[in-house]
Amino acid sequence: MHIPDGYISPATALAYWGGILPFWYIASQRLRRLLVGRTVPALALFSAFVFVVMMFNVPVPGGTTAHAVGSVLAAIVLGPWAAIVATSVALIVQALFFGDGGILAIGANCFILGVAMPLAGYGIYRLIAGSSPLESRRRVIAAAVAGYFGINVAALLVGLTLGVQPLLWSENGRALYSPYGLEVAVPAMLIPHLTVAGLAEGIVTAAGLTLVHRFYPEVLGSVPSQVPTAARQRSLILLITAVLVLLTPLGLVASGAAWGEWSAEELEQLVGYVPSGLARWEGWWRAPLPDYSLPWMPESASFSEQALAYVLSAIIGIGLVSALIFGLRLLLQPRSPEDRSAASAR
Repeated sequence: MHIPDGYISPATALAYWGGILPFWYIASQRLRRLLVGRTVPALALFSAFVFVVMMFNVPVPGGTTAHAVGSVLAAIVLGPWAAIVATSVALIVQALFFGDGGILAIGANCFILGVAMPLAGYGIYRLIAGSSPLESRRRVIAAAVAGYFGINVAALLVGLTLGVQPLLWSENGRALYSPYGLEVAVPAMLIPHLTVAGLAEGIVTAAGLTLVHRFYPEVLGSVPSQVPTAARQRSLILLITAVLVLLTPLGLVASGAAWGEWSAEELEQLVGYVPSGLARWEGWWRAPLPDYSLPWMPESASFSEQALAYVLSAIIGIGLVSALIFGLRLLLQPRSPEDRSAASAR
């Protein structure tokens, strides 16, 4: 689902940057008051969750892989504007430090996975959930449907984005960027997500909402009869985070690359040539921990070595996204009493 550098033209990338920047600005303004309160730890937690859950690759039809995202769950629990921030931070860290998604394509990936997906899913959730009680089964079902719908909206947008590239940018009968047209790209993205990845996203969203309501109800504005103590909440969060981190090597079990994320060599084997745009832009950014590996790890590393690198990458990624969220708190918090009063009024 992450678009790499070289698969979309600079013009397409620029258009997406133009689309994402207003959402980032509005989200930062909406969160200015919340980022000085108790929302910060929750926002950091969900950003870390989005980062980790995207490491769990699952095999899908066609011999490729896909993964859940978690941005719809973030939108349901924290609100759509907070989800935009949480998901964008996770995607930026993935691109900069792990080479998962392109640097030039950050705008596209953040718009598709961090804006379109959570907003679409949140809209469906609100439509289905209605005014039902927070603890009702209807809310859980709404969350599952919302997750399924949201990730398929994102898959459709990725398919359309990649599919229009050869129509707009070709030379001498060869595509300059992504070589597959709409007739291939859209089904290739939608079929795996309609069948497997969408179900995974629905399960993650419904299960996540259930856990949040059970152990962290105040985030949802709910106070059940038995509220876990703050110490127990922290312990449970740490336990769940540790379990997810230790399970991340399961993402290595699924073989094959995600569709539309092949290297130049792999793409040459598929279509017989390397698009010139891909040859130009692929690899211009050297991520410190590419593909969640360690710099000194050989290509012939054993599964246990790869698993260790995956776990360490998850820990580093969680630390980085948390640091960025708390950095945003320092950047956006009101500086003067007048600013604080204005923020409180919003």
